[in-house]
Amino acid sequence: MPGMAYTILVADDEPAIRTMLEVILSADGHEITAVPDGRAALEYLKDHTPDALLLDVKMPHMDGFEICSRVKRVRRLQQTPVLLLTAQDDDQTRDHAKLVGADDIVYKPLSGKNLRARITQLIQARRPAQ
Repeated sequence: MPGMAYTILVADDEPAIRTMLEVILSADGHEITAVPDGRAALEYLKDHTPDALLLDVKMPHMDGFEICSRVKRVRRLQQTPVLLLTAQDDDQTRDHAKLVGADDIVYKPLSGKNLRARITQLIQARRPAQ
């Protein structure tokens, strides 16, 4: 449903990917906060409750799986959809994503249209009907 603007936290250690994700997601009017690693993501989440999280699986200090696992243990954030971003399209990655409570996996290279649709769908599925 067009017109709904969400807050989305993007964590990716590659500046070019962060910029691309910001451009793709802000095209729908969403407010994007982009951070370079897991520590910065957790720091942001201390004071903010975004509508969705998009986390790169492979980052220094703390990977997307670990961030997701920690987020899902915080009551305030348990219903926040978490999408993991990865180039690894294999059973081990999918199993690990399920184990830590990820809501979806987005594979690189990604389709902007597909990504925007999946994020909107996940957020709306978590919200009570208006």
